Amino acid sequence: MKMRKADIPAFVHAVIDTGCEICAVGHRWYVFGDGDLPPAQRDAIAPRLREIEETFGERDHLKMEIVAYLRSIGRYIEIER
Repeated sequence: MKMRKADIPAFVHAVIDTGCEICAVGHRWYVFGDGDLPPAQRDAIAPRLREIEETFGERDHLKMEIVAYLRSIGRYIEIER
């Protein structure tokens, strides 16, 4: 299953609701994950992150649209050149 463009806001907010950060990096990439969380919290949300990935499906084809959405809601990091 592939994620639809219309699902991007729900996907982003589902990730945010877990306590994970998700943000665009520049204009070409985005990152999200639990690496910056304490181990106990990371272990607690791992099943929810897997569920989100299963629910929304493959999203690589929407990378630029996800980046644009994240930037539109102020969740981005600029990279210096």
